[in-house]
Amino acid sequence: MTHPRRWWSDPLLWTGALFLALMFGMAHLAPLFHALFPEQERPIYTQASFPQLVLAHVLIVGVSSAIAVVLGGGAGLLVTREGGRDFRPLLETIVAIGQTFPPVAVLAVAVPLIGFGVKPAIIALALYGLLPVVQSTIAGLESVPPPVVEAARGLGLSRWQLLRQVELPLALPVWLAGVRTSVIINIGTAAIASTVGTPTLGSPIIVGLSGFNTAYIVEGALLAGLLAVVTDLAFERLMIRSQAWRLASMPPNRPITSASSASAQSR
Repeated sequence: MTHPRRWWSDPLLWTGALFLALMFGMAHLAPLFHALFPEQERPIYTQASFPQLVLAHVLIVGVSSAIAVVLGGGAGLLVTREGGRDFRPLLETIVAIGQTFPPVAVLAVAVPLIGFGVKPAIIALALYGLLPVVQSTIAGLESVPPPVVEAARGLGLSRWQLLRQVELPLALPVWLAGVRTSVIINIGTAAIASTVGTPTLGSPIIVGLSGFNTAYIVEGALLAGLLAVVTDLAFERLMIRSQAWRLASMPPNRPITSASSASAQSR
C-alpha cells in the first residue's frame, strides 16, 4: 500500500528552492567561494547576473525544444501513417545523424552563414533534440494495442477521431518520456551557445576555463545541473498527470473498452 507523499518531503520543492536560492543569492556566497578558492582574487562571476543567465538559458532551451517537438512529433506521426511508412528508415537515419553530429560542429558551420548570436545555437540544439522526440512519437503510437484501434474503427471513428481520441491519449506517456529526454539534453548542451556570443549558464564556465578560474566553472555548472534536475522532476509530475489526462479522455472510448474486454474473454 502506497502512502501519499507529504509536501515537505517533495524533492521538487527542495531542489527548486535550492536552485532559486543560488540563482538570486550567488553574489552573497563570495566569502564561501573565497574560502574554497583562496587563489582567486574575484571568485564570483559578475559579467552578468545569474538570474539573467538563467532566463537566457531557459529561453534558448525552450525555443529549441519547441522546434524539436513540433518537427520531431510531426515527422514521427507521419511515418506511422499508411502513406508515410516507407519514409521511416530515411527519417530515423536523418535524426540519428543529427544526434551524432556534435553541436559544436553545427555552430562552426552555422556561424559563417548566419553570424554569431542566438540563431546558430537554436539550430544546433533543435537538431540535437530531434532523435528522442521522433523515437518516442513512433514508439508511443506503435504501443497502442491493435485490438483497441480495430474496435475504434469498428465503431465508426474517422481517422482524425481515432488519432485524437484513442491513439494520442494512449501514446502520451511514452511521447512525454521522449520530450523529457530531449529537454534535459538541451539544458546541458545549451552551455555551448556561449561560445558564439550568446549569454547562457555556459558563460561563467567558458570564462572560467579561459581564465583558469575554477570558481566560475563551479557556479555555472551548479546552476545548469540544478536546472536540469528541477526540470526532470517537473516532467516526472507531468507524466504522472498524463495518466490522469489519458483516463479523462477515455469516456468516448468506453465502448472500445467493452469491446476489448469481450475480445479478451473470447481468447
